[in-house]
Amino acid sequence: MTSLKKTFAAVLALGACLATPAYAGDAESCKTVRFADVGWTDIQVTTGAASVVLEALGYTPEVKTLSVPVTYASLKNKDIDAFLGNWMPSMTADIQHYLDDKSVEQLSTNLEGAGYGLVVPQYVADAGVKSLADLGANAEKFSGKIYGIEAGNDGNRIIQTMIDDAKNNLSGFTLVESSEAGMLTEAEKAIKNNEWIVFLAWTPHPIMGEMKIHYLDGMGDSGFGAATVLTNVRAGYAGECPNAGKLLANLKFDLAMEGAMMDPVLKDGADPKETARAWLKANPDAAKPWLEGVTTFDGGDAAAAVSAALGG
Repeated sequence: MTSLKKTFAAVLALGACLATPAYAGDAESCKTVRFADVGWTDIQVTTGAASVVLEALGYTPEVKTLSVPVTYASLKNKDIDAFLGNWMPSMTADIQHYLDDKSVEQLSTNLEGAGYGLVVPQYVADAGVKSLADLGANAEKFSGKIYGIEAGNDGNRIIQTMIDDAKNNLSGFTLVESSEAGMLTEAEKAIKNNEWIVFLAWTPHPIMGEMKIHYLDGMGDSGFGAATVLTNVRAGYAGECPNAGKLLANLKFDLAMEGAMMDPVLKDGADPKETARAWLKANPDAAKPWLEGVTTFDGGDAAAAVSAALGG
């Protein structure tokens, strides 16, 4: 009788195991991962790299191009899940309100050693313009223009604040809002013709990295200078979607990696996501640290899935 009971119990246990669904890395509601992309090449390629890995794991990444202010409003409203481009400290004013009301979280640092600020060509610095204080006396030589990027950008806001502050003696300047590509066109044209220009620059950036430029000193606590880049998520995302959240928290890039991925996008007009895919395929070990503690969406081997997707 005891033997029959044990056999019956074993059959029931086996049936329960067979009826239990496979472990899933995340809930079905987490399958779509929604990113904000503010149109900067570095964020396009890092978001592209994250998207390639997420697709290999069985997720469906969606990327929306939004301005910085709309990005943070969308994270607060839960219309966006993640943003890989929180440059700090320059974006402090953009994000602080959302950190204070706890609607946006800074999940992790994804890049260190970056730089951000106003630059002039080296020949302009050699002529004596090496700091913010030197700009005001030379407004005519710069045609009264400081070139920024798209409207709503934190760098443009900082520049305008500097122009408005009488102590900087920049009343002879106007901020020119454009785009990354438009600003670079102006910079390359000016440098080719040995003209004076001052514009917003950052590192990593393959084209700016090839330019002989000088970062202006005297920026004080404006937010320009050494920078780190953080990954932001909407409040509660990592708890709701722990597997995808773990991947996002694990994302770490470096200056050489980002520069290599950005180069074909900027110089040849290549697709950022496909450029990221090609770079990851050529550097298969790069994604391994991102996958620590991560599974596929349905609970499988993350490293094997990514390797298979990249043709490894």
